[in-house]
Amino acid sequence: MNVGYTGKVLHVDLTTGSLKDEVLNEDLCRDYLGGYGLGVRHLFSKLEPGVDALGPDNILGFMTGPLTGTPAPTGARYTVFAKSPLTGGWGDANSGGSFGPHLKFAGYDGVMFTGRSKEPVYLWIKDGRAELRPATRLWGKDSFDTDDVLKSELGADVEVACIGPSGEQQSLIAAVMNNKGRAAGRSGLGAVMGSKRLKAIAVAGNADVPLADKDRFNEVRRDCLAHLTPISQFFKGTGTPGTTLPSAQNGDSPVKNWGGAGVTDFPNAKALGVDALTPLIARRYGCWHCPLACGGIMKEGKGEYDYGKESHRPEYETLAMFGSNCLNSNLESIIKANDICNRYGVDTISAGAAIAFAIECYENGILNKADTGGLDLTWGNYKAIVAMTDRLCRREGLGALLADGVRKAAAKIGKGAEQFATHIGGQEVPAHDPKLGAHYSVTYMLDATPARHTQGGEGLNPPGTLPAFNPKSYSGRAQAHRIGSNMLHVVNCVGMCEFMYYSLPSANVVTEFLNAATGWNLTTEDLVKAGERIGTLRHAFNLREGLNPLKERMPGRISGRPPLQAGPLKGVTIDTDTLVNEYLKVMEWDPVTAKPSAQRLRELDLEDVVRALGS
Repeated sequence: MNVGYTGKVLHVDLTTGSLKDEVLNEDLCRDYLGGYGLGVRHLFSKLEPGVDALGPDNILGFMTGPLTGTPAPTGARYTVFAKSPLTGGWGDANSGGSFGPHLKFAGYDGVMFTGRSKEPVYLWIKDGRAELRPATRLWGKDSFDTDDVLKSELGADVEVACIGPSGEQQSLIAAVMNNKGRAAGRSGLGAVMGSKRLKAIAVAGNADVPLADKDRFNEVRRDCLAHLTPISQFFKGTGTPGTTLPSAQNGDSPVKNWGGAGVTDFPNAKALGVDALTPLIARRYGCWHCPLACGGIMKEGKGEYDYGKESHRPEYETLAMFGSNCLNSNLESIIKANDICNRYGVDTISAGAAIAFAIECYENGILNKADTGGLDLTWGNYKAIVAMTDRLCRREGLGALLADGVRKAAAKIGKGAEQFATHIGGQEVPAHDPKLGAHYSVTYMLDATPARHTQGGEGLNPPGTLPAFNPKSYSGRAQAHRIGSNMLHVVNCVGMCEFMYYSLPSANVVTEFLNAATGWNLTTEDLVKAGERIGTLRHAFNLREGLNPLKERMPGRISGRPPLQAGPLKGVTIDTDTLVNEYLKVMEWDPVTAKPSAQRLRELDLEDVVRALGS
């Protein structure tokens, strides 16, 4: 294989220090594409059920896709994957920036780590050669300093993916960081990296990603960029913070740990809107060769908070989770909390959820000032919110409990704290309310990485991708959800950003890019099937671990049980039974065990899953 891929994956045994190259199988790539597709195929085959997620036998992978590092718009993504210590099942997280492309330029499509090093190490890859190096001097440094030190030692052209102190301390909501603010945030994979005493991966190289038909590839690119849908202008203009005020107004944003009634309880949402944020931004930020450039770098904080001039602008999820979800309308405090999380390497969605959980426990007398270390942890007290975020990242006091997520924190606190722990399967719910977008309820419950807003459905999709359905009805949308979810698996696994996918004139553009890169002759229907194969294998990974998503609870606050008595979503209760049951039928999953039918598994070429699950 010499087109679209480098054709090599590096296997690193951290216990012995051995490194070995594996040649990628082209048929496997065609079936599983890249990213977590190739990742779940490898882990399902190699991991025994019941492996300790923070033990040496867990496998931690970093994988690019065939469009990563190519001229495909937003071809900058890479995926981290492992068994998740947060949920106990399949874990993956996706990030942009520039690390993914440069991993391929350094000569590898991905890296798989097993074992555990006796001492902290980092992996150094340059021009197809790899070695493990001591990292004791880096242990304890934050992600910014780690990035700076490795670039000063190895060269300014080096790209780094690393963990901060939270990953070292194995916080279950720890992230893997790159570019000082891009995060592979969900699933707690920074903790897995810390458990292996792997501080960082540094990469450099000048290899080109070969394309089967470069002229056709560039033709598709030109045509694609000339016909992007209007949503691309939103990402170019404001990026995700542009949704902060509208989402607060229409009920999409969580308020008061999901217990509040939208703008009725959070009337100061305008203080977090893009008009308030824009004057604080120094410049726009884009991932590698991205035409949307939806990110931002902040001016240096010279007011109450001293965040540095390299701090990344908080995205919508962060603004909502530390903002409306905590009844906090102090914008600079959220920028500071975001900066703390980025430096320590923590998922801001889970961190914001954990702070809101702790506030509600405090407000209800479950926690007191002795528990909070003297902090008056009340709704909207932004000083206490920032202070507790810092303690969470440092694992100090109550922060040590919150650092492992709300499920574990509630179990240890007790006294009824469980009622305020807003999670599904152990993962904190992100800042999109299924009572407004019903498709989220199916995704949150049934995707293998629960409570994930980036795993698709019948929400945003390019024109013509989905069959028609009535968005006001809970019935009749399962087929659209199946196709939308499967295509998002494809997009994530080929290395393209979802924001560009939403902006494409047609989903067929992904197919055209992939064929031009690889020389294959796939159809979009082939890709939908590949996406289903990948998603089904992730699901099977969880079933094999004894995790049946149908036995997980969706918090009543998320589904509208009881319904809100005020606000934009007043009186809404989601018909989850209809949504879930119709989706199970379309997917051919058993309505009790959630096992896919043996016939459908064989149609997806997953014979080994039939044997593993006894389907």
